Amino acid sequence: MSKNIVVAIDGYSSCGKSTLAKALAKKLHYIYIDSGAMYRAVTLYFLRNDIDLKDESQIAQALQDIHLNFHSRDYETHIMLNDEEVSEEIRQMHVANSVSPVAAIHAVRVEMVKQQQRMAKSKNIVMDGRDIGTVVFPDAQLKLFMTADPLIRAERRFKELTAKNPDLTLEDVFDNLAHRDYQDTTRAESPLTRAHDAIILDNTDLTPDEQLAFAVEKLQPFL
Repeated sequence: MSKNIVVAIDGYSSCGKSTLAKALAKKLHYIYIDSGAMYRAVTLYFLRNDIDLKDESQIAQALQDIHLNFHSRDYETHIMLNDEEVSEEIRQMHVANSVSPVAAIHAVRVEMVKQQQRMAKSKNIVMDGRDIGTVVFPDAQLKLFMTADPLIRAERRFKELTAKNPDLTLEDVFDNLAHRDYQDTTRAESPLTRAHDAIILDNTDLTPDEQLAFAVEKLQPFL
């Protein structure tokens, strides 16, 4: 195990994984790596370039042409796709509706894991996703698995999206999350699952400050 501290946060969509990860990184002055943004950025590239998800050669070539980087501004992480800022676009529904099948592709996951592990070398990091504690950093000092009531998750996500998507309905968001949950937990490649040593964090009734306090308490033995 490396001497640097790694916090791995996994869980379902719209459970507040990134909210907690960013808050924890800010409080501890760690580096926040947004793995979900990486898969969304790959999905955006695939959509823009009409990549056939069943064509292995197209995928392999596309992955060679995808260069991802993060930069931080006021503790907010922004992702660059081939030197283009795409942090806003990757959060739109057309990307959200396509990210699960892209993230399930073996070649995509292998490439993203390589990039994630490279970013984490010799740094204290907080990273959230769906297979961080099981695949990317199985030796992470602290592993959290986040969950929440499905309707609460949909309501939270709906509030985030409705301002920029006025025609969106709560039902649309609920159905999208249910579909993504099914895809994420049943896919053959690195399915969403709780690591055996991950601590469950159900934040259905927790405020952001309360879940941050929970995480800090669990990390104390390693500080």
